[in-house]
Amino acid sequence: MLFWAGNSIVGRAVRFDIPPFTLALGRWLLALLVLAPFAIGPVWRDRAELLRGWKWVLLLGLLGVGAFNAFLYQGLRYTTATNALLLQAAIPALVVIFDRLFFGMQANGWQALGVAFSTFGVVAIVFEGDPSSALRLHFGVGDVLVLCSALAWSLYIVLLRMRPATSATSFVAVTFAIGVLAMAPLAAWEWHAGEAVVWSPRVFGAIAYVALLPSLAAYFIFNWAAGRIGPARAGQAITLMPLFGALLSALLLGERLHAYHFAGMAFILAGIVLGMLALRGQDFAGASQGRPLEDEA
Repeated sequence: MLFWAGNSIVGRAVRFDIPPFTLALGRWLLALLVLAPFAIGPVWRDRAELLRGWKWVLLLGLLGVGAFNAFLYQGLRYTTATNALLLQAAIPALVVIFDRLFFGMQANGWQALGVAFSTFGVVAIVFEGDPSSALRLHFGVGDVLVLCSALAWSLYIVLLRMRPATSATSFVAVTFAIGVLAMAPLAAWEWHAGEAVVWSPRVFGAIAYVALLPSLAAYFIFNWAAGRIGPARAGQAITLMPLFGALLSALLLGERLHAYHFAGMAFILAGIVLGMLALRGQDFAGASQGRPLEDEA
């Protein structure tokens, strides 16, 4: 979440220098090129499993790499950061709902309380501690696009359990390739519309950052974590992004932190702790019934 929050900071810093879909294409293309030497062998070894589960691989690549970025970056051109943060804060709740609808997984009391605490913390930060700010929100086409990105990411998290039994390297490499193919026509559309890149060292640095940390490092870490603790708790961690975003904005962009920031951070962290308690409760239940804890994870 720290890497993904940094992605938002970097994207904001170069928003006038490189079109959003072009930045996304550069992100996935560079990430794929860096990963390729390490992924060729695993992809070849896993080719049978990847082909057997190609529908799930394609769907996960389109959702988590293609659709999420396409909707989010395009939506941020038409809506405010406040609206975007509020809509993305719905991801943990959406994950719990989709988990229930598709797989019959029911959140226990601790988990539901954790989602509620974290969401309340995000809302406190987004509304700057002033509930009346909700009355001034305006929702338009950009908000619909950001909501679509939240839906796509929520589905990606829930459906990760359906990924083929391949190595993490081969799975990530193939989904990155799908992301490149999905972003290429969108970037071409930007170029055809006359949008150009203002090349500079900071643009090169921005592409390098978003390719190496929010893409390579974050996707490996998140996919591994979701497999260990389950999609609902992994989705709840999304609420850490505005917390890290506020801290990074203060550190790197000179923005001030206010009391409502710290109050929101406290609720977010409390929600994460409650989610950990829910995990421990399930592990204890699994052990008491004679099931290995690894199976529960």
